[in-house]
Amino acid sequence: MAAMSIYDIGLRTLAGQDTTLEPWRGKTLLAVNVASRCGLTPQYEGLEKLHQRLNDRGFAVLGFPCNQFGGQEPGSSEEIAQFCSTTYGVTFPMFDKLDVNGPDRHRLYEVLAETGDADGDAGDVQWNFEKFLISPQGAVVGRFRPGTAPEDAGLVAAIEAQLP
Repeated sequence: MAAMSIYDIGLRTLAGQDTTLEPWRGKTLLAVNVASRCGLTPQYEGLEKLHQRLNDRGFAVLGFPCNQFGGQEPGSSEEIAQFCSTTYGVTFPMFDKLDVNGPDRHRLYEVLAETGDADGDAGDVQWNFEKFLISPQGAVVGRFRPGTAPEDAGLVAAIEAQLP
């Protein structure tokens, strides 16, 4: 049996629709665990700018709300959607709240967490706004810790190197 592709992992959109990453096959993706009440929440602005600037070149930011770090994403899906839309004008796809660490870690994050960062450190997500770069072929090719701003030159260069 072939190994499960990252595109086959079941997800749910923030609007409650079942989906997978299949609609984004062939695109360069940046998967980010996000939170509305975090010191890093202003990164939404930079993530949206990246998404807007590179979307027509085959790039998308994907947001995965998570309440595992300091309870900083306590809201319902509707509240999260409202906050992201009105505060940061988020247009990139957002998914249902999920766990990125621990016994209930979502299958997608089981795959993502196997990837090491620039120092080769894999494993648990450290905090909100950790970023995982996924190639157009569905391989996880980069991991950027929460303090890496969306505008960071190294992150942008890594994304551009993966664009189809």
